[in-house]
Amino acid sequence: MPEHVLSLCDRTGNMARPWARAGYICYAVDVQHDGVTVENVGDGAIVFVEADVREYEPPAVEFAAGFGFPPCTDLAVSGARWFQDKGLRTLAEALDLVGATHETLAQLDAPWMLENPVSVLSTHWREPDYRFDPYEYTGYTSRDESYTKETWLWTGSGFRMPKKNGVDESEADDRIHKMPPSDDRADKRAETPRGFAHGVFLAHHNESYARADSGSQQAEITDVIA
Repeated sequence: MPEHVLSLCDRTGNMARPWARAGYICYAVDVQHDGVTVENVGDGAIVFVEADVREYEPPAVEFAAGFGFPPCTDLAVSGARWFQDKGLRTLAEALDLVGATHETLAQLDAPWMLENPVSVLSTHWREPDYRFDPYEYTGYTSRDESYTKETWLWTGSGFRMPKKNGVDESEADDRIHKMPPSDDRADKRAETPRGFAHGVFLAHHNESYARADSGSQQAEITDVIA
């Protein structure tokens, strides 16, 4: 079976980490990385690659899954009041990054997912296939991810949405929206929830775990992300 995973515009490697722990070699590509570095994780590894997705060519290997997180700063509707001041070139560049990410993922011949918060992609591309909030998947991790942040997913090639395993919305807070200004605020807001990442891994890697399109019950979680 394929033993490689590709994650584009991925600074943290959160999406790839469960796969690496299971023995996969994962490539996390982002312009914020410093050259090429390797982090050994479990029985596998995450290879952090400094590259612009518009110029990056994945290695000639068979991939099990692909993920993309193109920057949302100039696309999210939460910043719509600044769109006019930013101008058309800024929007065009943001959409170009999305287009390059999508094209690379679609060529992998593997399940893929492209993520963005509530954004203008629904206008310039198409409606998302799925929507979720981190609190809906916080049960997959020991970290406290009981917060709201509506996130949209565009998917293809047999991507499986994981079954929800979290808390009720009434127990979730809005810490992301209340995050104070800082130099790394955008990076922190964009960080992939580890609970959701683990759920996606299980939905594709382990048939004993329920998927969103399955009538079976969620199996006991034995591999919790720290």
